[in-house]
Amino acid sequence: MIRLATSAFALTVLAGAAVAEPVAFDFDKSHSNLSFTYDHLGYSTTDGRFGDWDGTLLIDKETPANSSIEFTIQIGSLDTFWADRDKHFLSADFFDVEKFPEATFKSTSVEQTGEKQLEVTGDLTIKGITKPATLTVDVKAMGEHPMAKKESVGFAVNTVIKRSDFGMDMFVPYVGDEVTITFHTETLTTAATN
Repeated sequence: MIRLATSAFALTVLAGAAVAEPVAFDFDKSHSNLSFTYDHLGYSTTDGRFGDWDGTLLIDKETPANSSIEFTIQIGSLDTFWADRDKHFLSADFFDVEKFPEATFKSTSVEQTGEKQLEVTGDLTIKGITKPATLTVDVKAMGEHPMAKKESVGFAVNTVIKRSDFGMDMFVPYVGDEVTITFHTETLTTAATN
């Protein structure tokens, strides 16, 4: 009887652990955008984006601290809507894309800071230099996607970094050192919901 009760308890604990495991989500790239802005001489704000990126996202809705993200950006996909500027940014003066074709972010902690807000801290690597970065994440929507019929979460992500921290200090302070990064995305569970 004791053995049976012990086995039942063990199964209950295992079942609870399985329910609590983070769930994998895919990025819907047709409804996502990774962009950045910086100040130009105090006269204007220049915009750009990266068109080629991918990541692994695990979400634990019950315990957000168990969530995680790993993200890789293909630097060569940079687009500031001006070809000559793009070419310069990809050169050794800035990203040096031939030597450092990728930038990465890997989360180290996730903290829920509000009802629909998270703070994600992690390691950001650009041009072979790794620095800590903190992302502010606003959860825009969560539930069954009305078209895909899968569990879905929408996010607006923001952070500010200094490009000089990553070996790109040309024209500072005239051209802004601070770069605001914004990521809007819809995500869908890898598996179909029942």
